[in-house]
Amino acid sequence: MLSKKNIILGVCGSIAAYKSATLVRLFIKAGANVKVILTADASNFITPLTLATLSKNPVYTQYFDAETGVWSNHVELGLWADYIIIAPTSANTLGKMANGLCDNLLTAVYLSAKCPVFFAPAMDLDMWKHESTQDNINRLKSFGNIIIAPNKGELASGLFGEGRMAEPEEIISFLSQHLKNGLPLLGKKVLVTAGPTYEAIDPVRFIGNHSSGKMGFAIAERFVDLGADVTLITGPTSEQTNSNLLRIDVLSANDMLLACNSVFENADITVMSAAVADYTPIAIAEEKIKKKDEGFSIDLKKTTDILASLGKIKRNNQLLIGFALETEHEEQYAKEKLQKKNLDLIVLNSLKDKGAGFKTDTNKITIFNSELQKTSFETKSKVEVAKDICSEIIKLIDNEKN
Repeated sequence: MLSKKNIILGVCGSIAAYKSATLVRLFIKAGANVKVILTADASNFITPLTLATLSKNPVYTQYFDAETGVWSNHVELGLWADYIIIAPTSANTLGKMANGLCDNLLTAVYLSAKCPVFFAPAMDLDMWKHESTQDNINRLKSFGNIIIAPNKGELASGLFGEGRMAEPEEIISFLSQHLKNGLPLLGKKVLVTAGPTYEAIDPVRFIGNHSSGKMGFAIAERFVDLGADVTLITGPTSEQTNSNLLRIDVLSANDMLLACNSVFENADITVMSAAVADYTPIAIAEEKIKKKDEGFSIDLKKTTDILASLGKIKRNNQLLIGFALETEHEEQYAKEKLQKKNLDLIVLNSLKDKGAGFKTDTNKITIFNSELQKTSFETKSKVEVAKDICSEIIKLIDNEKN
């Protein structure tokens, strides 16, 4: 759940600050990227060096370094984070957060953040029970912040009761469960194809296309973020994958066909974004073909239309999404492909659109559903386009539920 997530851990002045070292280790073990912000009082309980070593990132303690003039950009930090966890959260910091005070870097980052914020209070029993503390907590919850409630136990004062910060393992478990509950595709099995296929002519030459695989990889990564169990079948590409998905590398159109047939039956959602070659040589030369004549011809045969073949065996509870890359009569061809191949959605992009097509970091798409309803999008990064495509798929699922 936390793999590759950007996490800011805020640490306040409390004896429970010693637990932040274990918490950072657990975040790193889970695959998260961690940056730590210490308040001035927190530095009395645990050193920046300890947390910098464990997080593998510099620890932030102040707005700027008076000697060097280096500024810690609180807005940039707030935007970087996927999640902010403040643990321990002292009564003092609770009050500042609840009332919009920002006299230190941590509270300034909190006010700048656009991401979910979790806070784990830690304080003595009487401080925890005080009406002002409870009012501040209720106010923070009303802002959408999420409390990780303290435990009952022995406190630093020697008293026994509520106020003991949740253990690091409990915080990790709480976050993981919360993230699972917010994932719309948790438990769904997804198949995504990406990249080109290479059809061999001889041992050193092939027929292929310019697909980089970027769009398909972005879609696969987005599905992982939404909680799906993802299998990515990809042709030759230099793109790298998230460790939380299964990657199957193939070379030719026939390789991709066999791989898809092995996975498709169990897939709830299939997105065929690969640029599969339409033709392949009838015969592959066993040795490198020498350059002899002025002209040269190759006999080709059609490859199996993988998308159409899957459309024929698709069950009613499966979603099948195709892509159409066109250079003319774009919408007409896309609609024909949608209906002919029994698709639920088709994603159209035109090579005539600036910023769309192969090897770019951006794309411009239009999506048609099975009722030929059209949704158009502006040119965006392929990461953002992947979000749009997945959102349209989630709409289909929600409509089927209703």
